[in-house]
Amino acid sequence: MSGANDTPFTSFKHHFLLAMPGLDDPHFDHALIYLAEHTADGAMGFIVNQQLNIPLSTVFKQLQLSFDEQCGLAPLFDGGPVQRDRGFILHPAGRRQWQSTTQLHSDICLTASQDILADMALGRGPEAALVTIGYSAWSAGQLERELADNVWLTLPGDSDILFHTPLAERSQAAARAIGLDLNALAHDAGHA
Repeated sequence: MSGANDTPFTSFKHHFLLAMPGLDDPHFDHALIYLAEHTADGAMGFIVNQQLNIPLSTVFKQLQLSFDEQCGLAPLFDGGPVQRDRGFILHPAGRRQWQSTTQLHSDICLTASQDILADMALGRGPEAALVTIGYSAWSAGQLERELADNVWLTLPGDSDILFHTPLAERSQAAARAIGLDLNALAHDAGHA
């Protein structure tokens, strides 16, 4: 039953969350997160601007996959603090589908099965990919509270930023999409 104070739910699926300067959580310091899912039951996303010092070849070796040396040089990303033992691959939509490919947006897919890694090891994977270890998650109402507390800035999702923008420029590029210069944000931003 709906009450007079109920506000309609707004999904931020296929949006970026940009950590505001005052966010006090080391996992999300300066983080840019791509939201893969956001419902009234919670949200799930992947940090897309925090690279690990681990090459993809490490995963190929763990899975005992033969791999092309050049393909093994790609970096792994820290997707977030949840399920750090699982890998997820964000990639552009294309003709090829793997066992657990889910289309998140018209031009972005998520795959979490090993068959994509076997293809990537041999250079037959998607034309671009962002391989993350772990993910970020919010329980029902948690993200909405954090948004109300100005912990995150929401920005439109963009496959070009995900797959074709250099790592160090992703946050600034996402902010520029709404005319914001990140250098102009005060570190101690608060409520007026």
